Amino acid sequence: MKEKSYSEIMKASVMKRIKAKETFVLELYVDMLLSEIQLTHRKKQLLAKIDKAIDDRNQPLFLTLTEELKDLNRQFGT
Repeated sequence: MKEKSYSEIMKASVMKRIKAKETFVLELYVDMLLSEIQLTHRKKQLLAKIDKAIDDRNQPLFLTLTEELKDLNRQFGT
């Protein structure tokens, strides 16, 4: 078995750290993307239900759903 030099060991160590950082950033990006998709989907659902409540002239449901939408917007800063 060939022994590695100090510089080869250090290069390998640096490459491992770089790969770990890249993996972390990629996982973070995927997590953010999934959260954005979920948020967008939930907003669309709420807006459709709000529209239906307006069409049906259901004020209590409308108020409940708009509060839910406000909370969602506050929670995600949108």
